[in-house]
Amino acid sequence: MARCRSRAGPAVSAASAADGPLSGIRVLDLSRLVAGNMLSLQLADFGADVIKLEPDRGDPLRHWQENGIPAWWKVYGRNKRSIRLDLREPEGKAALRRLVPTAQVLIEGFRPGVMEAAGFSPEVLLGLNPKLVIVRVSGFGQTGPYAQRPGFGSLIEAMSGFAAKNGFSDKPPALPNLALADMVAGLSGAFATLAALRVAEGPEGAGQVVDLSLLEPLHATLGPDAAIHRLTGRVPSRIGNRVSITAPRNVYRTRDGEWLALSASTQGMAARLFSAIGRPEMIADPRFSTNAARLDHVEEVDAIVGGFIAGRDLADNLAYFEAAEVTVGPVYDPAGFAEDPHVKGRGVLVEVEDPEHGPVPMHAPFPRLSRTPGRIRRLAPALGQDEAEIAAELTKTDDAR
Repeated sequence: MARCRSRAGPAVSAASAADGPLSGIRVLDLSRLVAGNMLSLQLADFGADVIKLEPDRGDPLRHWQENGIPAWWKVYGRNKRSIRLDLREPEGKAALRRLVPTAQVLIEGFRPGVMEAAGFSPEVLLGLNPKLVIVRVSGFGQTGPYAQRPGFGSLIEAMSGFAAKNGFSDKPPALPNLALADMVAGLSGAFATLAALRVAEGPEGAGQVVDLSLLEPLHATLGPDAAIHRLTGRVPSRIGNRVSITAPRNVYRTRDGEWLALSASTQGMAARLFSAIGRPEMIADPRFSTNAARLDHVEEVDAIVGGFIAGRDLADNLAYFEAAEVTVGPVYDPAGFAEDPHVKGRGVLVEVEDPEHGPVPMHAPFPRLSRTPGRIRRLAPALGQDEAEIAAELTKTDDAR
């Protein structure tokens, strides 16, 4: 059993395998890399029995390493079990046919058509288990002209509109330096899976296919850009850390070389900010008196606000603006985030005792449920670690039929 401790307290025993609101739900995870693993992680953290069905080399996420440490796998493989399964081989096909009737969810992340070619179309899978929820993760979805294109998140982040509005006007469009499209798809896919499960568990329930593309969830997070373009003809521009709807909002350099984020997105907050920096007259100045005026004169606003912040160290700025009830926050790197008193006090990070690397910090399960919270029950498995255990379970199931 894994041992984990909050950043705020001593080590505690992880929960039992039967713990969690999704206990009794078995998930077969054939996906690879980030989107499917984030989706199945959300289910696993809340008690689902997630079985990773991996090729002989393992999920490629195992090979994303830093200094030889598979940190991605350590975090996003937690609470899961692992068996090796090759759908190109008769033994792998037979194993999947035995597993499908025991599961409630199957997640796959192949290019559309691969599962059909292997003999496991949705019709075949639902024939084996009529209440199965089949989650198909792909870049562009199972239909449409781009369905057969590789679904790497970088392509989605470019084509969705994200990159075009991200970055600075004098620089190229900026892709995120994280697996953003995959993460957003994984989180939205967890919701879709539970919605489909609710239908399947009804009195006349039946399984169905969840067609989860990376493109649509990310595009949905960009705001009403499509509506704005249709109604006004305006294309979102790259404006760095500013936004097009309110001012001031930016990050500002402090005297000690750190960065402070500030947002005064309401009229009352803008007035409070101007008073705090000793410029209360600005709220009556036609150039700054309304949000629209501040947007038109954003360079002047930023110069005034930035000049005040530049004259103080980060800690002094934070204390000063907190006392003035102005909305600011520090720009953290991972070390700063881990040491923040709120992060520690709320237990946003937990440290899981790993036999190979010692304590490994990772995000605590979220969202937080008051009665049945998510828990870390076990470490990310070694490749094929649970084959004997799962084989024994299948034998018992076969004997019971």
